[in-house]
Amino acid sequence: MEDTISGIISDLENLQSLSLHTPISKSTLLDLQSLLDNQTPNYNNDDPDKTNILWDKLSSQNLSLSSIVNPITSAMDSGYPISLSLLASKVYLSLILSHDAPAFSLFTPMAFLSLLHSIRCSFKGGKKLGHSGSSPSSAEQSEGDDGQGNRRGGRKGRGRVRGNRHRARFSNLSENVEREDGEFDIKLLFSVLDKLGHVLELVHLDRFPDSLKSLIQTVAEIPVLGYELCGNSENYKKLCDQCMHILSLVQRPEHGDEATTAAEVLRLLSPLILLAKSQARIFAIGFVTQQMMGMSKNSDAINKAMVNLPRYLSQMAPEKSEARASAVESIMEIVKAINFKDQIGYVDYVVKMAQGKSQLRLLAVDLIPMLMMSIQDPSGLRLDDDEDSWRLRCLGALMQRCSDMVAGIRARALSNFAQLVENISSNEQGSNLLKKLMCFRHGMSNNVGGGMNDLLRQRCTDEKAAVRKAALLLITKLMTLSHDFDSDILKTVGMACLDPLVSIRKAAISALSEAFRAFSDRSVIVEWLHFVPRLITDSETSIQEGCENLFLELVLDRVSKAGSGQLSKESVASNSNVSRETLDRELAMLYPGGVLDVLREICDGEVTPWVKKICTSLGKKKRLKPKIATALQNIISTSESLWLSHGMPIEKWTAPRGSWLLLSEVSSFLPKAVDWKFLHHHWQLLDKNGVGIEFKSLHLEDTDKGVGGLESDCVAWAGDRVLLLRTISKVSVELPSEPAAELAHNLLKRLEEFNMHLTEVNAHVQALKTLCKRKALNPEESVTLVSKWVHQLLSKALGIIQTYLSKEPEANIDSSFFTPPTNANKIGKRTAALSRLLSRAITAVYTIGCSVIICPSFNLKEIIPVLHGIITSENQEKRPNVLPGSTVSIKQKAPSLYVQAWLTMGKICLADGKLAKRYIPLFVQELGKSDCAALRNNIIVIMADFCVRYTALVDCHIAKITKCLCDPCELVRRQTFILLSRLLQTDYVKWRGILFLRFLLSLVDESEKIRQLADFLFGNILKAKAPLLAYNSFVEAVFVLNDCHPHMGHSNSQNSWVESRLFSIKGNDERSRSKRMHIYVSLLKQMAQEHLLATFAKICAEILAAASDGMLNIEDATGQAVLQDAFQILTCKEIRIPSARVSSSDSGDVEEEGGDGGGASVAAVRGRVITQAVKKSLIQNTIPIFIELKRLLESKNSPLIGSLMECLRLLLKDYKNEIDDLLVADKQLQKELIYDMQKYETAKAKSTAAEAVAAMQRSASYHTPGIHSSENEASVQNKFSKKLKDDPNVASAVADAAAAAKARSVLREVNQGVSTPPLGSISVPKLKSSGRVAATAAGRDGSSHVLLDSLRRIQSFSSDEEN
Repeated sequence: MEDTISGIISDLENLQSLSLHTPISKSTLLDLQSLLDNQTPNYNNDDPDKTNILWDKLSSQNLSLSSIVNPITSAMDSGYPISLSLLASKVYLSLILSHDAPAFSLFTPMAFLSLLHSIRCSFKGGKKLGHSGSSPSSAEQSEGDDGQGNRRGGRKGRGRVRGNRHRARFSNLSENVEREDGEFDIKLLFSVLDKLGHVLELVHLDRFPDSLKSLIQTVAEIPVLGYELCGNSENYKKLCDQCMHILSLVQRPEHGDEATTAAEVLRLLSPLILLAKSQARIFAIGFVTQQMMGMSKNSDAINKAMVNLPRYLSQMAPEKSEARASAVESIMEIVKAINFKDQIGYVDYVVKMAQGKSQLRLLAVDLIPMLMMSIQDPSGLRLDDDEDSWRLRCLGALMQRCSDMVAGIRARALSNFAQLVENISSNEQGSNLLKKLMCFRHGMSNNVGGGMNDLLRQRCTDEKAAVRKAALLLITKLMTLSHDFDSDILKTVGMACLDPLVSIRKAAISALSEAFRAFSDRSVIVEWLHFVPRLITDSETSIQEGCENLFLELVLDRVSKAGSGQLSKESVASNSNVSRETLDRELAMLYPGGVLDVLREICDGEVTPWVKKICTSLGKKKRLKPKIATALQNIISTSESLWLSHGMPIEKWTAPRGSWLLLSEVSSFLPKAVDWKFLHHHWQLLDKNGVGIEFKSLHLEDTDKGVGGLESDCVAWAGDRVLLLRTISKVSVELPSEPAAELAHNLLKRLEEFNMHLTEVNAHVQALKTLCKRKALNPEESVTLVSKWVHQLLSKALGIIQTYLSKEPEANIDSSFFTPPTNANKIGKRTAALSRLLSRAITAVYTIGCSVIICPSFNLKEIIPVLHGIITSENQEKRPNVLPGSTVSIKQKAPSLYVQAWLTMGKICLADGKLAKRYIPLFVQELGKSDCAALRNNIIVIMADFCVRYTALVDCHIAKITKCLCDPCELVRRQTFILLSRLLQTDYVKWRGILFLRFLLSLVDESEKIRQLADFLFGNILKAKAPLLAYNSFVEAVFVLNDCHPHMGHSNSQNSWVESRLFSIKGNDERSRSKRMHIYVSLLKQMAQEHLLATFAKICAEILAAASDGMLNIEDATGQAVLQDAFQILTCKEIRIPSARVSSSDSGDVEEEGGDGGGASVAAVRGRVITQAVKKSLIQNTIPIFIELKRLLESKNSPLIGSLMECLRLLLKDYKNEIDDLLVADKQLQKELIYDMQKYETAKAKSTAAEAVAAMQRSASYHTPGIHSSENEASVQNKFSKKLKDDPNVASAVADAAAAAKARSVLREVNQGVSTPPLGSISVPKLKSSGRVAATAAGRDGSSHVLLDSLRRIQSFSSDEEN
């Protein structure tokens, strides 16, 4: 042992003679460690003999403690090899812990920092060493040498001898320190950290704050660096336990101020807490929530630091979504660990944070739902007991963020709100809380001032798709809270079903369907049936399938379930004193769930076509079940039984609306499920009562007459008979032969009487045809049977028509030329007989058309001349001789017959191509001159059929057909729009010429339904089918809508002047401009970004450049309107492409459509390329055109100069920093342009200021009695607050104008002899004055009134305002 100590002392003496930073050798360190281990096997050893020898030797050799500390410090600083650095650290800590060691002398800040540096280097280099197996410098070192060349020369022999002795005696220790020539050993690091903990119990760091901070920083880094070195193993767990122990020790009071130390520990652990998916994060959160929370119970300082930690983490949270979500989870783990009072304090902080910067607002939006779902009140109070509860504050803050100015925050707030509603509405207390906030308790419709209703309506129509989708999700979750859902919200959700984005349409369908499941209110049923079934024609296959599934679940299955039950006897108690409404209510009670409302709404004309398509699609896929047909039959039978049980007459009974319609649709695919006895019974019932009532058709000439209840009952019975006949015809395959033959005979007999309602005729004809097929043995026989009864029916129909045409002139002659007039009773009887004959003639004409459709080969030589005579009866000079009574105009005397004749002639032309070629021009002529909306509507339908059958013949007449898009009748406009849209989609009509331009007016039609159809056509169908159509026709649309002809060949337009005016929105009034702008914006929304740029260039080249070159007359009203529209288009947000066009919210919209992250990045790259192209376009084209046009407008003193400057200002707003580059070629021009823009902005600001001051003066002069003038002025100032905030120039101008007005007011008071108020009553700035000035002023107070009196005696003069 003495030899070892002597060798150590000798090495220290040699090191003292060398450089100060020379590290101690490894052999010496091993000797020291061996000595210390033998003397101090544990830290409570009391043997002083061996430990004092080293200190005595140092003292005897006049060696200070620094002689041993400095070399060890240098070895720790070296870092490589790691084994040497860690060994030095272990020796240094062992020296401090040795018995009777001068610990406070051995401990120095520099040595301690070197120790920490050694620990950090071991982690940073340990991984490298672990892989390579040796240190880079290990090969250069020999026995006992540490790699320093100057050490080998002086003590070569002695070092080698001592090295051999060391290897012989301490081979085990050497093996633990260094394996395989320098490989890192984790056990050595554990030993160092263990000794460091014991040193902290001995040495207090309150005198060394820098050392304390470095220690905390090093230990906080160990879990991050250690995981890379150790991985997820037991060694890493042990490493984290040692770090927790050290961090707990440093927070003792003896190491310094607890508050400061705790704050430093938490500050350095915060990055670990905010890490995502890291073991270091688990370590940090575990230490904070377990160790520090335990210490905080005994220390107010640590508790305060813990309370502030979530707030600090909130400020440091990252922006990216994944990292932010991880940060929220970490924060919530810590918040759960603190007490309830401190939790509420953090809740208040988050609520305030929701009003801060965008990053903090976004984090607050994520935190609020987690706080509300995690924090539990230990007092057990009800959630809704406290009106000012923290939960209400959280909900209020989250609700405010739903209207945030940043789209991403709005979307996130709405999504989190929906998640929160889903979680807390499951219990009654949570539901009450939500109802209290959103005013659901007394109905949302009574919410004064807007609230959730207004919020949801606005967000459902937000410009960002992510916001709209989140709003629809929130509505879906809110459906469970209240039945009093605002009808406006339901309509808004319904409109979202027509959104261009597939994801939005799916979300809207889900929201409406959830409402339908939850409530059976009629308003919900109406909205669902009007918007969801129509999506069966959607371009997205998944939406079509979803539409079918929802209809099957919510309509068919609901009806099947309701109609499957049997009617109880108690429910049909007899009572004769009841009304129809009472019976309807009783029937509704028998079939709850809104079943009758569903059936009733199916009959709506806008719903029926989609229901038929869905039933057909489900039937083809064999998804219709027989129980739906059985249920519908039960509902009809129950309604009849209920009616009869109350003693009501059967002739007034009608089945529930929609039941026969739905049964007729499903019976095509479920013929065996329909009972023939049921059909036969109701046919006899309907036919018997229908025949028993004297039928009178409702024709056009009867529209001015009153129609009684008998007529409405008759129409209802007729509708039921039609649907019943359709059902019978569809299930005729299953009918027995004899009943089928008997029914066919009855149908033919009814047809030959020609006294049915027109809606019944076609049903009878179709049913008769089907029954003939059922009766015939083969197809040839069925054709023969059909031809036979068609010939018989048409012969009688022709006879009826000819009889009327021959009787009608005679009646006119008899009633007009008898002198004296005949008896009035005879005239009345004759008129009534003629009216009945007319009704039969109308039915006969309609029957001819229905018969031609099913038997087109029938010879019509005798019928066609008669129909021709009717449709040309207005032109009396050219009437054929075969038509009797050549002096009467059928169009005037019998307009219904006239209309039906055109309709029948159209059906005949569909069967005869040669005849169609002759009559198509006649149809087009009548379409243009007819004043009957019904006839125009019928001709439009006929022309659409002609276009499919005879495309080439109709193509040249398309321009005249499109005139009906501006028809005065809404029905005709809508019918034209729908039919032409279908033809365009199927390519029977092409989008060429003026067709597209005429369709544009439908976007601003007076009818809301037509506008919705137009938005769907342009936003969904055309955007996918013809994406370049809007771009190619945009500039031309600007000229056409303004009725401007001199440019682009419009002067040689094929359209007449009247037609061009008909399809234009001419005028400079606000209404016309807003309509045109709506059309422009709708077209711009359909363009891709590259097309927007091209459209920008086309407008500049073809409108602005044409105006500057004189090709466009800017003195003409239409030319000015075109130019002004061009300026508005160039400044609208839909065409502008700023440098940050593809923002995070936009990329979110891209992802909403099913794209991946790569799609968003591609869009961002494309956006940057487009931005560069915009700058290039501005440099090369736009600026020169604007400058030239500006000079031209100034020379003509045109009123458009203001619009031009405003346009130029807005275009250059995003390029203020690049304006030097844009105008680099002409510095003088740049200065002139900037000066002109500043001059224009100043003039505009002064104008706005003058308006504001004038309004304030009017409010001050004419304020309401009883209201203080300052309040009135404040109300006026609120109107201009937005302008003042947006434009500082306006604010400055307002201040100048207000000061000038105040000066004029003072002058006016002086002229009128009004005394000036004391200065103390006037609100003026307070100025600091010196004592001398104050004294001088005080000395002059006595003469102030003299000066004021002299001013009053001054001669009066006029102010600017009086002039």
